[in-house]
Amino acid sequence: MSGALRPRTTAATEWRALGTTVRLVVTDPALLDSCNLLLARHLADVDAACSRFRTDSELVALDASEGRPVRVSPLLAEAVGVALRAAETTDGAVDPTVGSAMDAIGYDRDFTLVQEDDRPVRLTVRRVPGWRTIRLDRAAGTVTVPAGVRLDLGATAKAWAADKAAATLAATAGCGVLVSLGGDTAVAGEPPAGGWQIRVQDVTGPVDDGPAEGPYATVGLHSGGLATSGTAARNWRRGGQNLHHIVDPGTGLPVRTPWRTVSVAAPTCAEANAATTAALVKGAGAERWLTRRGLPARLVSREELVVTTPGWPNPPRGVGNRVPSTHRRAAA
Repeated sequence: MSGALRPRTTAATEWRALGTTVRLVVTDPALLDSCNLLLARHLADVDAACSRFRTDSELVALDASEGRPVRVSPLLAEAVGVALRAAETTDGAVDPTVGSAMDAIGYDRDFTLVQEDDRPVRLTVRRVPGWRTIRLDRAAGTVTVPAGVRLDLGATAKAWAADKAAATLAATAGCGVLVSLGGDTAVAGEPPAGGWQIRVQDVTGPVDDGPAEGPYATVGLHSGGLATSGTAARNWRRGGQNLHHIVDPGTGLPVRTPWRTVSVAAPTCAEANAATTAALVKGAGAERWLTRRGLPARLVSREELVVTTPGWPNPPRGVGNRVPSTHRRAAA
């Protein structure tokens, strides 16, 4: 594919994969269909390698390994490597060994099916095995998972898949590309004038996705990635209990956090996503942790107090942005 000439207009398409909404936007409308075909193939490969819900996935095959090294595809090896780096950089707040904890709280199938199930669950405080128990041998191409440990790459795999897809499509097509997988957005190539306009909210997406409700902001993303995680968008009830998908590795239970939503911009979407999840787990004081790491971020509390870290744009008082009643900048 070629993209020497870049029209001012963009073209977009939207569909579902990996249990979430996929959105692809390109700066050359003539290349949308071919880019979308490549994206679909890429996400199908990611699903076959990393899905926790497919009995034929490579990840699920590790459940029966009984602690033996298993040779995996380069794709799964890369995904596991990203998850382990996220665990290391977040001091274990993001941990891929939460698979059994996810099953225990009822998130053991595609989210649409989880919502339809109201069977009670037994909540037990139990620290997850820990990411340091996983061995990735890059030279041999093997992954070793201790017996009884289940991996869940959900906290990092979608963001990494968005990064990989955006970079590949931009290099192949020669145009600007935005790939959004739920709240995880990666961009590559030359952006539109003013950058990619993205609305940051409990459910994040391009500004033309419809009316917004609740506190939100619009930012222009020129490179790298932007991720939003929260407890408001993906939750369910089981046996009369309200649950959500952000698990605290220290307890194995849905995290109790003062933040409803956290958004972070970073050089890659995978880094941004790891930081958002870690901030929710770290709870009070997460804005200081993000500030020390030099990450522009926007945190929304349960009371709709909006806190931003240095580098995040101040909320404009103009059309298209709801200005929260209370907003403060985190200390540098």
